[in-house]
Amino acid sequence: MTAELMVADAKFDPQTRTPSRLRPRRVEPLRALRALRRLIADKEDTTQVFEIMNALAGRSVRRGYEKMLEQPEGARQAYMMVELADRLHDRAWLESLPQGTVGRAYLDFIDERNLSAYGLAGESRKVADSEIEAAHPYAWYARRLRDVHDLWHVLTGYRTDALGEACVVAFSLPQTRSAGFGLIAAGVAIEAARARTGHPCARAVLQAWLRGRRAAWLPALDYEALMSVPLEQARARLGLSGPTLYDRIPVELRNSLLVAV
Repeated sequence: MTAELMVADAKFDPQTRTPSRLRPRRVEPLRALRALRRLIADKEDTTQVFEIMNALAGRSVRRGYEKMLEQPEGARQAYMMVELADRLHDRAWLESLPQGTVGRAYLDFIDERNLSAYGLAGESRKVADSEIEAAHPYAWYARRLRDVHDLWHVLTGYRTDALGEACVVAFSLPQTRSAGFGLIAAGVAIEAARARTGHPCARAVLQAWLRGRRAAWLPALDYEALMSVPLEQARARLGLSGPTLYDRIPVELRNSLLVAV
């Protein structure tokens, strides 16, 4: 997701967050399909990604949060409720980490692309019925998933070209069980298969989904601690080591697909 929004006041004071209305989210497939068509027409329209996610979220956020509570580290993270966007926006902290660590790789990643940890937060707030900034544990968990997107790029090794974004989305599907990720990943895989490039673009997306199934469950991680771990060591620990089909596809071809987020 290539939001480059540098918002000075993006950091939220917890006291200003509004209560959630706690209504169950209704699945809206037609809304999601309309948003997908808009995303295909303009792959830079990141807001449509959040439209799709909201339309198809259903009970995925609640299930994910409850899964966190079942794991010792996940429960500790849920208790502390650290806002990862604020930590990932702390440039002084990131610069203090040793070269070769996850944190320094993340800093290089966002600097190379002129990204901000607050960029996706700004895009997510544009969705009219979003409660992602609400004062509620489920909303905090949804923010956590939003804010680690670029960090998952670093951990999985996928870049921010169209195919790389599709692979991160496909990886995120089994990690979050959000149907929105499934719709986007399926859309890209179908477009890749139709393109008949002679390269395994569609299979790269499928492989990313398989990697998401086989890897450790990333939402519950202690990301503050992980940032100081050497990148390759972290990948090995999380089941993310090794070459991928994505690596075999020419760089100039990776951005030729119609969908990117």
